[in-house]
Formats: sequence, structure tokens, C-alpha cells
Amino acid sequence: MTASRAARERKAAAEAGPLARVRIDLGADEQFLYKISCTACTTRKDRPWSAYRPGEDNGFMAAMDRWTFHLVERHPDAEAPCLAYLPAAQERLHARRG
Repeated sequence: MTASRAARERKAAAEAGPLARVRIDLGADEQFLYKISCTACTTRKDRPWSAYRPGEDNGFMAAMDRWTFHLVERHPDAEAPCLAYLPAAQERLHARRG
């Protein structure tokens, strides 16, 4: 049985930690789009910083990788379960760039 969207949202929020706000929407192709925003950071337009990137891969792994990099760069003292996957996220980044 597949998890509901609400259950996936709760799981992603737990993985992302207390600084994250997670929302899952459906894309035009009926795939889940993970939108992880930071409760502490804002962009130039005073909007919350977000791991969501229009037109890019916004599945669970891609969004969580971007969120993990944000935590390491902007909130080095933050604790979140997703930080355990930092080495794997870095490997995926190097593979995409390589």
C-alpha cells in the first residue's frame, strides 16, 4: 500500500527537522512535488527560502538534498535526521556535475 500524501508530508517534515516547513503538491504530471521551506531564512523578496525549484526535479531526494545543503551552509548548528544522509547527497551532487 502506498502512503498517503499527508503521511509522506509528515515523514518528510520529521526528516527535515524543526526549521523546515514541508508541503507536497501534485505536479502537472501527477507526481509529488516536495516543497521544503525554511522558517528562519527569507529571500530578497522577503519570502521564505525554499528547496523547491520550478522546472527542476522536486521529488523527495532532490528536495531533501537541497534542504540538507541549506542546513549545512546556513544553519551549521541545526540538528535534523536528514543530515545523516549528507555524504550520499554530496555524492549525488558530484555525479550530476561530473
